[in-house]
Amino acid sequence: MARWRARRLLPLVTFVTLGMILGSLLQLAFHHRLDGYSLHADSDPEAGLLRLGYVKPEVISWTPRIIVFHNFLSSEECDYLMAIARPRLQMSTVVDVATGKAIEKRISVFSQIPKENGELIQVLRYEASQYYRPHHDYFSDTFNLKRGGQRVATMLMYLTDGVEGGETHFLQAGDGECSCGGNVVKGLCVKPNKGDAVLFWSMGLDGNTDPNSIHSGCPVLKGEKWSATKWMRQKMTF
Repeated sequence: MARWRARRLLPLVTFVTLGMILGSLLQLAFHHRLDGYSLHADSDPEAGLLRLGYVKPEVISWTPRIIVFHNFLSSEECDYLMAIARPRLQMSTVVDVATGKAIEKRISVFSQIPKENGELIQVLRYEASQYYRPHHDYFSDTFNLKRGGQRVATMLMYLTDGVEGGETHFLQAGDGECSCGGNVVKGLCVKPNKGDAVLFWSMGLDGNTDPNSIHSGCPVLKGEKWSATKWMRQKMTF
């Protein structure tokens, strides 16, 4: 009986594994294609909009899936987002779709998720000693799933330089150690460099929420950390 069950289970496991590998390879090939496409950026009207030739993807983890996009935003775009958010800044500030149109499209192209599936960009500011506790971006309740379904992925964009601490800490990524607000912790930590963005998935390739996507905002030791966050859903949100 056990041998019969094993024979039935093996094709399913093989199918799921091959699907995960194929999905990962296709995603990596897409980012290589974007990088190679920079050779023709000067002749493409949308090259500037997508910052082809400037944005450099770096896969830092497959479980959970995390990609750092270096130079995702220009310095001017970072300053612009802070400028429109500063007068009305509270806990978080929403950037409307019209003013963030170019950035919205760039997020959609690099994440391969339709922009209609995204929530509005939110801008946050962290001052010295402020941090964000470990959490998941996916929902655990049914109320928030009614409009747009589950959160699939997050694009976290850094708007300021010269910040000490303030790293984004992925607690279950990698098998090494990193610096989080001056403390050595297990996992992966991404330093908040102006213009860089971190794309990570809250759902796995199997369509289920990924508990390994748990992350936190490390304490800021010096300076101000400004960030802009875009959460993307399974379905259209607006």
